[in-house]
Amino acid sequence: MNFPATDDRAAQRLRWARDALNDENTTLERASIDAGFRSYWRSRDAGGTHMVMDSPPGTEDVKPWLKMRDLLESGGVRVPQVLAQDVERGFLLLEDLGGPTLAQVIDAETADGLFDGAMDELVRLQQIAPPADMGEFGEALLQRDAGLFEEWFLQRHLGLQLDCGLTDRIELVQRRLMDNLLAQKKVLTHRDYMPRNLMPLPDGPAVLDFQDCVRGPIGYDAMSLFKDAFLSWPLERVDGWIAQYHAKAQTAGLPVPALDVFRRDADWCGVQRHLKILGIFCRLHYRDGKSKYIADLPRFVAYLDEVLPRHRELQPLREVLDENIKPALATKAATA
Repeated sequence: MNFPATDDRAAQRLRWARDALNDENTTLERASIDAGFRSYWRSRDAGGTHMVMDSPPGTEDVKPWLKMRDLLESGGVRVPQVLAQDVERGFLLLEDLGGPTLAQVIDAETADGLFDGAMDELVRLQQIAPPADMGEFGEALLQRDAGLFEEWFLQRHLGLQLDCGLTDRIELVQRRLMDNLLAQKKVLTHRDYMPRNLMPLPDGPAVLDFQDCVRGPIGYDAMSLFKDAFLSWPLERVDGWIAQYHAKAQTAGLPVPALDVFRRDADWCGVQRHLKILGIFCRLHYRDGKSKYIADLPRFVAYLDEVLPRHRELQPLREVLDENIKPALATKAATA
């Protein structure tokens, strides 16, 4: 169910911002809104510009964001500074880190340098010891992710009937992916460490959207960075960046395995993530009315298409992709 901002909420947000900035002439303009219900607003005020985070109570709890922000900052990760807060009403006043995200400025010429800084920041994040009470990227979360793919992408979007043969092949690969991710060494994991959640700054990128960090597999965030939801790179280039990250992680003392093993682990993290995102983007479209994400489904099918042939153990999923998913997508496109 969607919860659009009401006029009352807009008035509350502006009133709070003017009080926090001590400026009755402050105005707010939308800066961004994420896939959830949290939104960001840029102020124009006597002090220049600031950011107001609006996390409506009952839909977005601001406390996990604040707790994780403090943890990351304590480990040297660049995160937004909090200038004022009202936890009960869900408003935060933040420093303005600028307009474009890494996703908006990166291109083929600048990618090596920008990703180098992003890898350094990721290594700093992964060196932070996860708190004892931190959530685990474990069996329950992985099972939920698998269900998203089957329910929302295969059944709801493609209209596929999951008979015994199809279900068995999908569940076999999902089980192999889960076992691999569960066996990897665990570090602090962002789960959406991608260019859209990084802000380019002179001293390296600032990290955003970190409230859902968990203790998870070491290969997950590196692959999230290079196999982005909105920007694709040639596989050879991704392989080179994975090797570069691996060297940085080794130097920092992170528990990465040998490079060939890490490449496989990162690939499998990517496959698990691609399946999950196919489900999430379809859920956003059908359940939440947020349809802009549906146009990026072919990107994840292409990711699967290029990496599945490298792993014999994932052959059943490659068969499902070729025999079921691609024909269903073609039929859907032809009738759209």
